[in-house]
This record gives sequence, structure tokens and C-alpha cells, in this order.
Amino acid sequence: MRKRSLGESQGFMSFLSSFIAIVLGLVFGFLFLLIINPGNALTGMGQMLSTGFGSLAKFGKVLYQAAPLIMTGLSVAFAFKTGLFNIGATGQYTVGGVVAIICVVVFRMPWWAGMLAGMLGGAIWGIFPGLFKALFNVNEVITCIMFNYIAMFTANVVVANIPKVLATSWGDVSADRTANLAKVVTAKGGNPQAIIPTLGLDKLFGSNFMNISIFIAILFAVIIFIVLHRTTFGYELKACGANKNASIYAGISAKRNIVLSMVIAGGLSGIAGGMTYLAGTVQYVMLKDLLAMGYNGIPVALLGVSHPIATVFSALFISYIQVGGDAMQPTFSTENINIIIAVIIYLAAFALLLRVFLNKIFLRREEAAQEHDSADADPGNAPPMIEDPQSADAVLKPAAETGRPLVHDEWPVGKDGESGVDEE
Repeated sequence: MRKRSLGESQGFMSFLSSFIAIVLGLVFGFLFLLIINPGNALTGMGQMLSTGFGSLAKFGKVLYQAAPLIMTGLSVAFAFKTGLFNIGATGQYTVGGVVAIICVVVFRMPWWAGMLAGMLGGAIWGIFPGLFKALFNVNEVITCIMFNYIAMFTANVVVANIPKVLATSWGDVSADRTANLAKVVTAKGGNPQAIIPTLGLDKLFGSNFMNISIFIAILFAVIIFIVLHRTTFGYELKACGANKNASIYAGISAKRNIVLSMVIAGGLSGIAGGMTYLAGTVQYVMLKDLLAMGYNGIPVALLGVSHPIATVFSALFISYIQVGGDAMQPTFSTENINIIIAVIIYLAAFALLLRVFLNKIFLRREEAAQEHDSADADPGNAPPMIEDPQSADAVLKPAAETGRPLVHDEWPVGKDGESGVDEE
């Protein structure tokens, strides 16, 4: 059995392409620092790469930010596997977050019920691009972008018209944002179960950001991995993504799988929204800007080459450099830091392209090696083989004693009926 080479290992190729993409991103980020501030470039890059591990509190913030990133990354990656581009993760994230806030503040649901409601909200928002794609073959990118803005303005209108959700109903002066859940938990008539529990992790890490969201996100990554790689449903989804026409010919319902794929992807983004706004550390602000968390899921999925487990590590990396970027202030302005992080993330998103390029290189090398091996194994260059030594001795020994050369009919014959001696 031929030994499998590294070039044939999809896992190794995925890791190598992502690693090279990260290195390129960091190199270009450092070059940008040299351009804008040569004297502090090395110090700034050192802060970006070391801050995340500098203390437990900083590492806790890395994990806190990575949790919703993992979910939006899984959302985009899941759609990628079925041949769809879920650029609507930010709209699904927004809907999921607002629905979760309303459920825990107005209806006083526990945090887990609010998160499930957020998942349902995101799933409902994801069904529309799926239906348009399945029924009318409308490109999902167009519908997703449109529904991102619809989600943002709808969320703003809904929040503005539910007074109990606004921060002003809970003692704050800001009327452009939702309630601070930390006050909702402690206030009379509030909801003591509104915030995602920490289970002592905040004290362990010394950070108010830390809660159990990271473990929930990792659990979902494992579930998505099992669904995609260990179930018939996952096989059908990937078959539709690989070749829609062939899957239809094989009896797979492509329309159903397209809709279900977008529904599941939307649900994952909705959970991400719930994780962010039920942590009790941020509030939803009614701005006319799309939330970045949904879009950040795209480079997370690309860097993880759409693999659920790899998505966890790519989200941790992006969260890590974001925390490190915060530590570069005030030496570098916020705008410069955002540009550096954007450059790193942008180049990291080239992991999929690098994987294709590396596959071609390894394929050429393997083809050349196989041609060389086949040339060495040419039967014309092989030494003569006699499978029956006794039969050969019976013929060759008398001929050696008499000195008479053998004619063709007297050559020793092997078991396969072929001659065992080369013809002169």
C-alpha cells in the first residue's frame, strides 16, 4: 500500500495555507507600522503579539471576544460547505441580539431561553436569502446585503418603540441604546437571570468579561463538525455545495438543503448576537452602521478553511490581535490600529487561495516523483528472473559443459510461461 504523502493530506495543506496567510498578514502589518511610525514599529508589533498572553485578564478578554466570533465564523463556514456565501451574518447577528435582549428584559426569560430565542430570530432572518436562492435562483449575496440593512433599521425601530428595553427605563440618561443588563439584574422588577453566568471564571481570570460563552461556542463547533462529517444530512449538504446538478441527479433535494443551510447559518449568527448582548458588558446602540462582528466571521471562516474545529482557532487568533491592537494606544491612533488589524485579517483570508496554490505545487512534485519511479521500475531494465531454479539448472548445466549455446526453444521457462533468460 502506497504511503500517503503530506501533499495529499488535506489537514496538513489547510494548516500550512492558514499559517502562511497569518505570517504574511503579520509581515505586512509590521511594514505598515514602519511606514507610519518607524521608531515605535517594533515595540508596537511586540505589544500586539504579546498582550493577549500578558495576563489572565487579557487572555480572558481574548476568550470573551472569540466566543461570538466563533459562532459567526461557523455560520459563514457552514454556508460555504453547501456552496453559499452567507454575507448576511451581520443582519442575522443583529436580529438575534435584539430578540435576546427583548426576551430577557421585557419577558424576563432566563439567559439561555433568550439565547435560544436569538437563535430562532437569526434562523428566521436567514430563511429569506435561502428561499430566494432555492426558488428563484437569486444570488444569496445580493439578498443577504439587502437584509443586513433591513435588519439594522428594523432592530432600531423595534428597540425605539419598546420603552422598557431602553436604558432610560433603568436609570440611565442615554436614550439611544438598550438597557444595561447589569442594572436589570439588580433592579427591583428586573431579571436576575438575564446575564450569562460566569461560574467563577471572572474571578479566576480577574476579568468582568469572562463567562461561559467560549465553552458554548466550542460545543457548537463540535456539533457542527459532527453534523457535517458524520451524518447523512451533512453529506447531502456538502454534495450540494460540491456539485448541485450531480446531487440532484443522485436524488438529493438541493432546494431543501439550500434553505436549511441558510436557516442553520442564520441560527448560529443569532446565537452570536445573544452571546454578545447577554454578557452584560455591552449595550445595543441604535446607530446607522452595520455591526462588524458578522462581517468578521468571514475571515474567520476563510482562515479556518471552513472547517468547524479550525474555525475555533482562527477566531481565537483574530480576537488575540484585536486585544493586542488595543494595547498599542496611545502610541498609535485607533485608526492606524484598525488599519493594521484589517490588513492582517484581509491577508489571513487568503488562506483558501493559498491552499489551492500549494495543492498545485505538491501535485506537480508528486507527478514528477511518480514519473521518476516508473522510469526506474521499467521492466526492460530489470534483471532476468528465473522462478524455477531446478528447471534452469537442468538446462544451463549441460549447455555449460558442452559449450554449445542455447537456442530459443531450450531457454528455461518460469512459472508464468515467460523466458527467464535475456535473449542476446
